[in-house]
Amino acid sequence: MKRALRVSRVVTFVYFVLNGTLLGMWVVQIPAVEERVGISHAALGGFLVLLGAGAFAGMQVGGRLSDRLGTRTVVPAAGVLCSVTLVLPGLAQEPWALGAALLAFGFGNGTLDVSMNAHAVQVEKAYERPVMSAFHATFSVGGVLAALAGAAAIDIGWGTTTTLGAAAGVGVITALVSARGLLPAEPAAPVTGTEGEPGAGSRSVPTRIWLLAVLALLIMLCEGAANDWSVLHLKTVLGAPESTAAFAYGTFAATMTVGRLLADRTSARLGPVAVLRYGSALAAVGITVAALSPWVWAALTGWALFGLGLSGCIPQLFSAAGHADPAAAGTNVSRVAGLGYIGMLAGPAIVGWTTHLTALNHTFLLLALFCATAAAAAGVLRPSPERSRVVELTP
Repeated sequence: MKRALRVSRVVTFVYFVLNGTLLGMWVVQIPAVEERVGISHAALGGFLVLLGAGAFAGMQVGGRLSDRLGTRTVVPAAGVLCSVTLVLPGLAQEPWALGAALLAFGFGNGTLDVSMNAHAVQVEKAYERPVMSAFHATFSVGGVLAALAGAAAIDIGWGTTTTLGAAAGVGVITALVSARGLLPAEPAAPVTGTEGEPGAGSRSVPTRIWLLAVLALLIMLCEGAANDWSVLHLKTVLGAPESTAAFAYGTFAATMTVGRLLADRTSARLGPVAVLRYGSALAAVGITVAALSPWVWAALTGWALFGLGLSGCIPQLFSAAGHADPAAAGTNVSRVAGLGYIGMLAGPAIVGWTTHLTALNHTFLLLALFCATAAAAAGVLRPSPERSRVVELTP
């Protein structure tokens, strides 16, 4: 295997870790920023929506720029942008300034997210075997590094601005130094039109891409719900102590990471359809166990199965979107990732709204339904001429 390809895989890991670390550094500083700006928890929720809106916009722009300029140009630029904008929430003194800062940071994060995933698709294509899931696993490693670094900064007495500024500096250096290892842009395949069809630049979005995006929304909605409600489930429904309840998210996150480290080999052996179908089915079983079990240990087992089942699903969807049309890989990934990100943000809210109608644990059965739907629709990952063909628009 060529050394350049191995290096490109390593630096792709670096950018995934960088993205997870930068986002995690903001999360660690949320309480301090909230206190300094003087906003309530409820108001903070609204500001986090601005972060998500910025990320969604960044994904759309980043995907198109990746296709036009190449990921070798966009990924390091996005890494620098995400790093620099990380400082802005730490500088905010007023609510309006915090809102603007989170929009900017979200935009940088979304641009980096989609461009590095587009490059990951390029690396996977060169390897000619699944490697996407391992990249997503290292994003979680970045979150762990951020938690450790944030705790260390607090212990030595660093303020929010100093901590975020130091993280930004390291991020800028990392993004620039790693850029040389990225793969060069692939030559775009010429688009030929038939009579009555316009040429390149007027493609419509294949139905398959929208189906992948809807599945990403369902899966990431489930992930978002687990992030925000798993701990509260054990504490409020099963009466577990806070220290025990924390293990609900811990087991979910741990099995999610382990599953992603194993998913590439599973996909290479059984195929992406099997990973999505049986993974979603396992997730449906896991969340059902968590929802209906009266015992804490069984609920923890359910959350663990939920994380393990979901772990390999999103990488398969992103990979399929990127491979569907090499000339529009970034744009297609941005569509799938963007709609999925909306699901991640909407998941906690949907569960919260549903608790007005039924008990918290019973709302999780809706997540089981979403997982079952993804399992039933897993065949969309199976490429076929009809699904992979890009349809031309007519005047």
